[in-house]
Amino acid sequence: MMRSLFSGVSGLRNHQVRMDVIGNNISNVNTVGFKAGRVTFKEGFAQLLQGASRPPGDHGGINPIQVGLGMQVGSIDTIFNQGNLETTGLNTDLAIQGDSFFTVAKGHQHYYTRAGNFQLDADGRLVSPTNGFVVQGRMADNGAFLDGIRDIVLPFGQKTAAKPSDSVALAGNLNASAPVFDFSSSPTNAFDAASRADPVNKDSWTESSITVFDSLGNQHDLKLQFWKTAADTWTWQIDGTNLPAGFTPPNSTPQTLQFDTTGILLAAAPTDPPVITFTPSGADPVSITLDLGQGINGITSFAGTNTAVLRDQNGYAAGQLQNFSIDRTGTITGSFTNGTNVVLAQIVLADFNNPAGLLRVGDNMYALSGNSGGAVNGFALEGSQSTITSGALEMSNVDLAQEFTNMIVAQRGFQANSRVITNSDEMLQEVVNLKR
Repeated sequence: MMRSLFSGVSGLRNHQVRMDVIGNNISNVNTVGFKAGRVTFKEGFAQLLQGASRPPGDHGGINPIQVGLGMQVGSIDTIFNQGNLETTGLNTDLAIQGDSFFTVAKGHQHYYTRAGNFQLDADGRLVSPTNGFVVQGRMADNGAFLDGIRDIVLPFGQKTAAKPSDSVALAGNLNASAPVFDFSSSPTNAFDAASRADPVNKDSWTESSITVFDSLGNQHDLKLQFWKTAADTWTWQIDGTNLPAGFTPPNSTPQTLQFDTTGILLAAAPTDPPVITFTPSGADPVSITLDLGQGINGITSFAGTNTAVLRDQNGYAAGQLQNFSIDRTGTITGSFTNGTNVVLAQIVLADFNNPAGLLRVGDNMYALSGNSGGAVNGFALEGSQSTITSGALEMSNVDLAQEFTNMIVAQRGFQANSRVITNSDEMLQEVVNLKR
């Protein structure tokens, strides 16, 4: 039989493989995170008809004489070029910008994917909807990351503990042009209800309150009262009428705030920050430090209105998870009903020395192979140079124009090899006809 007949057959067979890969690429043109394949060919076995000879000295040498016996598939490569991003608006849709992979688990077996169309299952686990594999990362407890890579679980309704208030900041302005407080209407010559009700003193005093929390999340109303006692001097005290039993003021006597000629607070007496303590029923004792501020951003005394306020405090009641968001580092932050934001988890990313060596296992998943190398785990911008975009998906990187061009090339290659077979058959027919 003619060698060209079998060479043509190898060309038909292997161009069909290339057409299979092209067809698979085109069929996955809209598959999330799909990476296109590429076929390369190599020459098959070459038969040696005559070996080479060295130059004898008086004339040149002779090259080897060989006849090729067809072609083979050299490789089917996976092209991991970045795909374009499609905005979806779903916060569980994630896209990687970079060369990394998401890690998902089925029991103790890990797989890797670029498809980030994740969802929450009935148990609050972040999973791939195609097969239920669970997304991997590190979990956090009260905002602090735990050791180890594990399933990411985000159950709605999970709680965050209450945090008792331990600091309250004071800011705003005390009117420098206000008259000195007049005690003449007070029977005891003190800052009391009678003197505060006197219309003469309406601009000479002010008060501010803020809600603070104990260890059980119970709310308590903390109130400060200020009155002007001299030029550039105001006095303040804690009104403990709304605080629980056991209330201890910072000092047994009202405290003074002295300002310089530019309206800036000079110093607060005593030198140490004032501390208020009380013990709610059934809760831990509460100790709150009053931050009176310094400079223009603290409490001041300029001509104008009284705007001194207890600006903020750092406690909150217990809350339940109602929503979460994912940032570019893969950190998942939960929003709770008490208005706090707490870190819940962080998605892990995997990098490989040779991602093209990964084994396709279906469902947009890859598994390790002997030539992929082991997964190098890291986090976005922390051990990995990739970043994560929430509310978007990576589209397939298939280039339709290129695929249709490759289809034409494969079709013409297949056609040419079929022509070789046809011509070889005609030549064999002529040989057979010699007997007639």
